[in-house]
Amino acid sequence: MAQLEYFTTPVDAVVSRMRALDASLPPRDGVAVFNRVYLAVTEAVDRRIDGGRFPDPRAAITLDVRFAERYLMAVEAATEERRPPACWRPLFQFRRHPGVRPLQFALAGINAHIGHDLALAVVDACRTLDCDPAELEDEFDRVGDLLVTLEERIREDLMPGPDLLQVADPLTHLLGAWSLDRARDATWSAARALWAMRRLPDLTEEFVERLDAAVGFAGRMMLTPLPA
Repeated sequence: MAQLEYFTTPVDAVVSRMRALDASLPPRDGVAVFNRVYLAVTEAVDRRIDGGRFPDPRAAITLDVRFAERYLMAVEAATEERRPPACWRPLFQFRRHPGVRPLQFALAGINAHIGHDLALAVVDACRTLDCDPAELEDEFDRVGDLLVTLEERIREDLMPGPDLLQVADPLTHLLGAWSLDRARDATWSAARALWAMRRLPDLTEEFVERLDAAVGFAGRMMLTPLPA
């Protein structure tokens, strides 16, 4: 038990940082919308780790913390008026736009975090744990399953209007082409590719830059302002 408590401390730290961020932002702020979503995911992962739902709690905690740190570093960069990764820039640029709806903010943040940050977090965790990505696949899948469940709930909670009107809502068509399942599969492939090329720094840098730009482009499309 003492060992498990030692390793859960970093999760508690990132949860505290996300709670502090939530308390400091207006509720309608786009970053606040995503932060609430991500805080719920991180708390759910933490509960499952404490409940023994992960076979390897140390691996799960390491992946969870490395993953969260990527998002928190992007927030820190934006706060200090430095340039965050390209995948995050649309959310920070449009966070107060009155024509962007809460669901768009939530899913654009998920897109950035899953499409870019998660692949890098897997590699970070592998380096920390001295293991291959295959050894983290179970933890990756369990976190991904939680995200899929949460995405479904987000769409239900934040999609405006009665079901009969959703078909005609531009938001339905704008976000309908994006799938968290597909994004998760692509991320796993990207993580394995990054690990395989880890001794080729120039190629790795180019790969990460292109991944970052592609995810950022998708996020910009997701944040297209819509009529009320």
